[in-house]
Amino acid sequence: MSYYYEDEDEDYSTNPDTYGGNMYAGSGDIIEEDEYSPTGGSDSEQLGKRSSNKLTSSGSKPPRLLLMGLRRSGKSSIQRVVFHKMAPNETLFLESTSKVMKDSIASFIDFQVWDFPGQIDFFDTAFDSDSIFGEVGALVYIVDAQDDYTDSLGKLHDTLVRAYSVNPDLFFEVFVHKVDGLSDDYKVDLTRDIQQRVMDELADVGLENLVISFYPTSIYDHSIFEALSKVLQKMIRQLPTLENLLNVLCANSGIEKAYLFDVASKVYLATDSSPIDMQSYEICSDMIDVVVDLTSIYSQASITEQQSTSGMMANDAHSSIKLNSGLVLYFREINQFLALVCLVRQETFEKRGLLDHNFQCFKDAIQQVLELRQSTLASTSKPPPS
Repeated sequence: MSYYYEDEDEDYSTNPDTYGGNMYAGSGDIIEEDEYSPTGGSDSEQLGKRSSNKLTSSGSKPPRLLLMGLRRSGKSSIQRVVFHKMAPNETLFLESTSKVMKDSIASFIDFQVWDFPGQIDFFDTAFDSDSIFGEVGALVYIVDAQDDYTDSLGKLHDTLVRAYSVNPDLFFEVFVHKVDGLSDDYKVDLTRDIQQRVMDELADVGLENLVISFYPTSIYDHSIFEALSKVLQKMIRQLPTLENLLNVLCANSGIEKAYLFDVASKVYLATDSSPIDMQSYEICSDMIDVVVDLTSIYSQASITEQQSTSGMMANDAHSSIKLNSGLVLYFREINQFLALVCLVRQETFEKRGLLDHNFQCFKDAIQQVLELRQSTLASTSKPPPS
């Protein structure tokens, strides 16, 4: 994942496109467990760094993730911790945002994070709301739970009304932030109180049907990553296809839970339909840190030397950790942006041929989703025949 800032004012317009087509496993159907054979596995194929590894390309404008809220509510801290790997304790030294910061995120899905200063007045005639809210994306409003949030909720109400009048297709999200140190019961009560106040005020102006999601978050645990995961998933048009592929993989491979992660940010882009257990998500997320840290320690030269002595070349990164619960934490790289992290039963993990073959089918299907997206964008960007 790469990042760069854009301070100039640019107009980003997004042409909505619809994903279509039936996806299949590509090189072969996924094998059921009772069809397992020791020779059924196949080696993974190196995908390389190609533009087809993305869900967006230069031919389409990236969606926007708008971070808004009062001063010192934690907007810049969220951006730096999630997308720039800043340690949470270092965010204490960040200065307040004085202008709109546009942060372009180049990853599996390309999007922009706009960090707005808290003093912006959207009702000022000099402020062009259409250029900000008129694009496809999500509006994330940050409420500081450790402060008196009366003024913040008033600003939130004005922002929602203004943004909805400009673009009703925006996804509206509220992060009840800085809830670290609070008990679970108090977090629930606090979030419910804020939600009730916001929805009551919207009902008074006739917007009772406005759909808003509320998340208690903190940069000191995994809650901020989970909340942003759910926000970004709403901007992925191929999400139902990705979820269906994960369901098929889990059903035929003895996998308890699987997550499709963006490696750089540790945001999961899709998961299977089984209930999400926060503990399983946290341990799968931490698995990425383990693999990335170990990869940085052991140089490519030493890996190449080991591979040449063993007479075989590994085409993708993979790692496994056996847990005391009888499950195996399993990491498999898909491309330079994506990784599959899952919890596998011990008896299933011993059938490596089954896992290797089914993972290869899953990997091929993901690649076909990306290639279909690229071909769709290429066909829509061609000028009409004269």
